[in-house]
Amino acid sequence: MSFVFHPPLRLFVLVATLSVAAHVAAGTSNSLMDISADGLLLACSNRDSGTVSIVDLKTRETLREISVGKKPEGVSFLGSSHRLAVAVYGMDKVVFLDADADTSQKLAATKVFDEPYGVVSNASGSTVYVTLDFPGQVIEIDTSSLEIKREFSVGNFIRGIAITGGDDRLLVTEFYTSNVKAIDLKSGDVVDQWQGASTDNLARQIVLNPKRPKAYLPHIRSRITAIHGSGSIFPYLTIVDTIAGEGKRRTRIPVDSAFSTPITSNPWEVTISADGRQLYVVFSSTNDMFVCNVVDDDYREVSLRRQVRLGANPRAVRVSPDLSTVYVYEALDFNVAAYDTKSLRRIADIEVTDNPLDNEILVGKKLFYSALAPMASRRWIACSSCHPDGEPDGRTWHNPEGLRNTQSMAGMAFTHPIHWSADRDEVQDFEHTIRGLLMQGRGLIRGKVQPALGPPNKGLSAQLDALAAYSNSHKVALSPFSRDGLSEKAKHGRDLFLSAKTKCATCHTGGFFSDSTPRAADQIVRHNVGTGDDDPTEKMGPAYDTPTLLGIYRTAPYLHHGKAETLEEVLTKYNPDDHHGVTSHLTKSEQLSLVEFLKALPFEDPLLTGPNIRVGD
Repeated sequence: MSFVFHPPLRLFVLVATLSVAAHVAAGTSNSLMDISADGLLLACSNRDSGTVSIVDLKTRETLREISVGKKPEGVSFLGSSHRLAVAVYGMDKVVFLDADADTSQKLAATKVFDEPYGVVSNASGSTVYVTLDFPGQVIEIDTSSLEIKREFSVGNFIRGIAITGGDDRLLVTEFYTSNVKAIDLKSGDVVDQWQGASTDNLARQIVLNPKRPKAYLPHIRSRITAIHGSGSIFPYLTIVDTIAGEGKRRTRIPVDSAFSTPITSNPWEVTISADGRQLYVVFSSTNDMFVCNVVDDDYREVSLRRQVRLGANPRAVRVSPDLSTVYVYEALDFNVAAYDTKSLRRIADIEVTDNPLDNEILVGKKLFYSALAPMASRRWIACSSCHPDGEPDGRTWHNPEGLRNTQSMAGMAFTHPIHWSADRDEVQDFEHTIRGLLMQGRGLIRGKVQPALGPPNKGLSAQLDALAAYSNSHKVALSPFSRDGLSEKAKHGRDLFLSAKTKCATCHTGGFFSDSTPRAADQIVRHNVGTGDDDPTEKMGPAYDTPTLLGIYRTAPYLHHGKAETLEEVLTKYNPDDHHGVTSHLTKSEQLSLVEFLKALPFEDPLLTGPNIRVGD
């Protein structure tokens, strides 16, 4: 790819002017919801149900609910039609359907490499563009043949996507950095980029102003050197100026302090009205919406009109083409709420799916996403601020005990105790975190709290047990690198991994490749792998819990201190004395084979291979 970061301003202004002059159509930016260009239908992807709901916006009733597969994320109408494209994140496919058709119609689908997240359509509906999260790609799909025509490798963990009005460019966001990149659709090259600050994090969406050369993305600021809830996580709205010169290209607005309002947490989506005058931001952990006036001054950019209270876990927001109604998806109420845009009065509730979750899991999930009492008192931080949907935030935090790399929660039920230091033997021990400096909440237990690794806190609070049930519910997805079976190189790596020559399987054993299993506190196993001395702030090392290796292909950086940027560095740079397996004698070819095997994990269902035991068994 060629990178040209600052094209001539005159040409850039011309391109931008042509882009924003076109009419606003459906499907121009990624979202969990979309409204058809004629304003008749709304489509809503229900991640927990694995469905897409089609809503009649005249009657404000759900017409049908269509099963599309595990974890649908982005949804987009194709041009001015009622055809839809759905990015099904957990099934590695993009599903195409007709919103007017009966649910019995067979759905067409295009298989993709891994983790489709955002999807947008060109104006004619002939082409969709889809972000692939983990591989950091954008793919182009012809909607007639359903074939992938082009693939663009554009960065790391790409989620947000928007298409300019002239169908000439895409703007995409990197999830963990909030970097924005522009792709020229004629050449397929990245032709511009807007760098985020080092603290910017979790940018999953971007929208374009239909009247001005501006783009807007919601994200958070993860200040990893702060260890308390009033300094570590902040909600941000970033405005990208697509034609301004250096130094005026990107404006970051801390949306809680800028508007002197009650603190909000975890901005999830943003949208802008078709006239470019009103901007809406929903906050998933404080259940708020900011309704803002767009200010054409290249300085303030937006001014707050009103803060609106919403239902549980709002994750999507869209404005009707006639500007009369704004729709909000309240994901954990399984409801789309309609608000009049002038009065901001709630005028309708549209049930889009039945609750597909066990009631205890639902209670726990609502608590996990909440930055409100009793989970937190300052409203800045929720469990989901660092573990969105159970995934890591890509950060290494300067915790009181030392540097700690955020881990995935997938498979956690089978690999207790918890934390790198194995200082929690049950999720219920996180009552101490809820009440501590980080969250500063009232807590979920009424009465005495047992010390971590002490007598169980399980059973002392139904809410706390529900939070534990949800936290332990995250499953491990099969690796895309082993979808067609292990390669010959990966098979060689497996032989090395299991051999006495490397001793890797001594600790990384069982179906979850970890000797960490639920057990009594005095029987917890920790290992000194030679990395404790790499961090002068370490207070609890140098022995650590053995993490699972499942899904390790997508969870860089590695080790408790997050200093290993690649799996090769785990085997070499950070294992010079063979404390972390015996790897110093491996040839370069053997190292690469071992890495290929690690990337292929899991290549089969870990529950079928044992002997890890689930919490409660």
